[in-house]
Amino acid sequence: MELLMRNMFQALGKNRSANKWAKKYGLKFGASRFVAGESIEKAINAVSQLNKQGRVATLDHLGEFVFTKEEANESASMCIQTLDAIAKAGVNSNLSLKMTSLGLDISKELCMANMRRILDRAKMHGNFVRIDMEDYAHCQISLDIYRELRQEYDNVGLVIQAYLFRTEQDMKDLNEINANLRLVKGAYKESPEVAYPEKADVDDNYKKIIKTHLLNGNYSAIASHDESIINYTKQIVREHNISKEQFEFQMLYGICVDLQKRLVDEGYKVRVYVPYGMDWFGYFMRRLAERPANVWFVLKNLFK
Repeated sequence: MELLMRNMFQALGKNRSANKWAKKYGLKFGASRFVAGESIEKAINAVSQLNKQGRVATLDHLGEFVFTKEEANESASMCIQTLDAIAKAGVNSNLSLKMTSLGLDISKELCMANMRRILDRAKMHGNFVRIDMEDYAHCQISLDIYRELRQEYDNVGLVIQAYLFRTEQDMKDLNEINANLRLVKGAYKESPEVAYPEKADVDDNYKKIIKTHLLNGNYSAIASHDESIINYTKQIVREHNISKEQFEFQMLYGICVDLQKRLVDEGYKVRVYVPYGMDWFGYFMRRLAERPANVWFVLKNLFK
């Protein structure tokens, strides 16, 4: 049943008609728990509240289904506006983005041009940009672009997914450039030919790459709501005397809020991934697919 629901929500997240319907009716039925709002003003306000509670953030202007150069350039401009808004408000937040929203599926050249626009503005503000990893079809090109950008910029990081077989080798390659990585389990539906189908295997590989990246001395963002993974990370940093300046925990906006607060109270850096924008439906569907508890939250909202 759980697998059936996960597959259904993942399929809905890629459905253009459902996405158009969601834009028409706005952030209803519980989506506002996971998405900070449709405007940059609401997103900045959400980050400000998090900062007051001792948490930092990374803002993501949501964007999927980009098919034209004009749409890609508009998405890049929104990323730049987000960086400007962060600087103007003085809030503590990075920027996260998906390269498909910047034209990656149109051409690598278009995407690179938009990435350079964004990274130049981030550098001007003294800020940092995280490239989200997407599905397996975009994995190699994302790695190639990241390595190319790192030759020019030191304010850019990448996401690595533990459920892919290739990840261990990718980690070794990225260590050569001291990559700043967000380490995640992975949220896309992938073939068992390229990804571990069993949760236990994903968890084991996740622990392996966390330990590897930390012991390599590279900055590590551990993005998980799984307390066993969080406790494992704490154990590794204690055993190897790793500074709290070398890593942070990352969690999603609206999820495990009490755990976020507890980690802050324990002196750990916690960064909250704060998505906003009109194109929120695909993101929301992936959150429902990841955790059945999120589905029940939405259902309860329907009957309020």
